Amino acid sequence: MSAFGRRLAAVSRVHRQPWATEVAEAVTMAFDALRRNPLRSALTILGICIGVSTVIAVTAVINGLNTNVLGSINDLGTNIVICYRFPCATLGRPPSEWFSRKELLPEWADDLAQLPGVDEAAPSLRIFRPEFGQGTSAVRRGDARAKNVILQGNPPAIQRIFNITLERGRWFTPTDMERRSKVVVLGSDTAKTLFPGPGEDPVNQEVLVEGQVFIVVGVAEPRKQAIGGGANPEDNIAIMPLSTLRKLYPQQKDYVIFIKANGAEDVPRVVDSARDLLRRKRRLPSSKDDDFAIFTPDAFIELWSQISGGIFLVTALIAAVTLLVGGIGVMNIMLVSVTERTREIGVRKALGARRRNILQQFLLEAMTLAAIGGLLGVTLGSALGITVRMLSEALPATISVFYATAGVLISAIIGIFFGIYPAWKASKLDPVEALRYE
Repeated sequence: MSAFGRRLAAVSRVHRQPWATEVAEAVTMAFDALRRNPLRSALTILGICIGVSTVIAVTAVINGLNTNVLGSINDLGTNIVICYRFPCATLGRPPSEWFSRKELLPEWADDLAQLPGVDEAAPSLRIFRPEFGQGTSAVRRGDARAKNVILQGNPPAIQRIFNITLERGRWFTPTDMERRSKVVVLGSDTAKTLFPGPGEDPVNQEVLVEGQVFIVVGVAEPRKQAIGGGANPEDNIAIMPLSTLRKLYPQQKDYVIFIKANGAEDVPRVVDSARDLLRRKRRLPSSKDDDFAIFTPDAFIELWSQISGGIFLVTALIAAVTLLVGGIGVMNIMLVSVTERTREIGVRKALGARRRNILQQFLLEAMTLAAIGGLLGVTLGSALGITVRMLSEALPATISVFYATAGVLISAIIGIFFGIYPAWKASKLDPVEALRYE
């Protein structure tokens, strides 16, 4: 029996069977129609496949980065409050008024530490390039040289605020702070650069910082990095007593004050109390806005949400255009299919097929065509996400079941939407005219 005869036999069975079986037979006929034109079908579903795979791959990377960023922020602490002269986490061009603000004074940390609900407060001073997130200094030991090192000055309390753990050695003491001792705690990468030998202990060794001799008293453990691969700039750091750094850089006064609340539930009260105290220190009248910023790690979460949301929005717009092109391709192939199968439609109507049967058949073909594109897109996008995760630590990827399912469903809906007109056109054909069609 010819292929055309087999399709007519299937049609006669479809019209005598229950609805569920009728749909199953119609889907089988839809696959048969697609197999008859494999190249045309493949080119049609390509647009849908590209659109879905783009969304799946990008959302996989964003999900992985979300996990890293949230983990790093949680490591920072949910009970940390940060005081600075302007917000650290912001998008867009900063107002010029920010740069005319006066710096915070480090001694204000002592007053902040006395507020109710506060466990510790400490000022911090950094010598680095914030726009690149890396330092500007070089630390030497003999012929070894660590470049782009961040110099950071802190009182001893900073270790308790951030729960900094040491790989070896000790933290500097209040006595080191009082005497402006030239002692330093090195980041893990800085220590490896200056002491590359196996089993070499940096503790109690001399290094040159800004041309002056410092004694290494400790080495910090590696820090977790939220975004980016390779070396973490926070591991290329030299931390010393704040008084020592102020002696090295007397002109630098851009302090940040970190506050550790007793618990996460105390943070709102600490924020309000710190704001009132800093306004009094700044002598701001009630009619003036704050000329400083107080924020918590939640500000970084909000900033990242804006960034990742923007990336996803752009990706979704690109995917929408691609899916639109793919939908137009589905409509085109279905219109061609209606023209090619005009005589077949006439025979089916002559055998008793109703308009509903013809409409259902062509809608299912369009939906099947688009759904195959969606499935291939999910497969390709998932493969890309897994490949990115395997090749790059900078871009972790986590496949989302929700977006994978949504990709297939949206593809099927696109097939139905763009297949309505061709299916309606096929169902409206006059059987007598269709049988005469050559």
